[in-house]
Amino acid sequence: MSTILECSDLYKKYGARTALDHINLRLESGRIVGLLGPNGSGKSTLIKLINDLLSPTEGTLLIDGHAPGLETKKIVSYLPERSYLDDNWKVSSYISYFADFYEDFDISRAVDMLNRLNIDPELRIKTLSKGTQEKVQLILVMSRQARLYCLDEPIAGVDPAARDYILSTIINNYNEHATILISTHLISDVENILDEVVFIQNGHIRMQAQVDDIRCNQGKSVDELFREVFKC
Repeated sequence: MSTILECSDLYKKYGARTALDHINLRLESGRIVGLLGPNGSGKSTLIKLINDLLSPTEGTLLIDGHAPGLETKKIVSYLPERSYLDDNWKVSSYISYFADFYEDFDISRAVDMLNRLNIDPELRIKTLSKGTQEKVQLILVMSRQARLYCLDEPIAGVDPAARDYILSTIINNYNEHATILISTHLISDVENILDEVVFIQNGHIRMQAQVDDIRCNQGKSVDELFREVFKC
């Protein structure tokens, strides 16, 4: 396996607050990785650094050997925590926009997912429910042939049925050689699709482990171990 993401002594500070405290992290290709931690632990900061929305205060972050920038945007597909969809745009307008902007965007895949969900591409975003808007955003992200997918809280704020669809879409619509990094605090909902977990708290990596090792060596689910580590 090749290394898709490497953080070395990565440090990020906002004013007097430290968001990431000299973390070291390496992720390999072909994995579904849970970035797990309480709210305010540094998950979103790390994902924003990966996507070149923030710059490190100190240390380095490399994606396939490159610092975040134009080259990495070609291989990273990002689902932000909050919606970026314009209410007045049609779903089809976003399909066309992504196809024009990203060379790896697969229109046929996007259309197929819309059809399976009975989402009319001619509808405007403002006419869709929150759950359907979440699905549209995920369809746009997962229709790229990316090397690294960064999903920031993809199942927060949606109903259980929508969560099931989102998770099935994630595992059924990505290249097996790609890596998916899922940031969430809803551990029990995602642990069955994860290969690996990274526990983060107060800007520190508390643990990085294979899910099978947790279950076999510790006899616990990821959710149980998470609650033990973080005393939930």
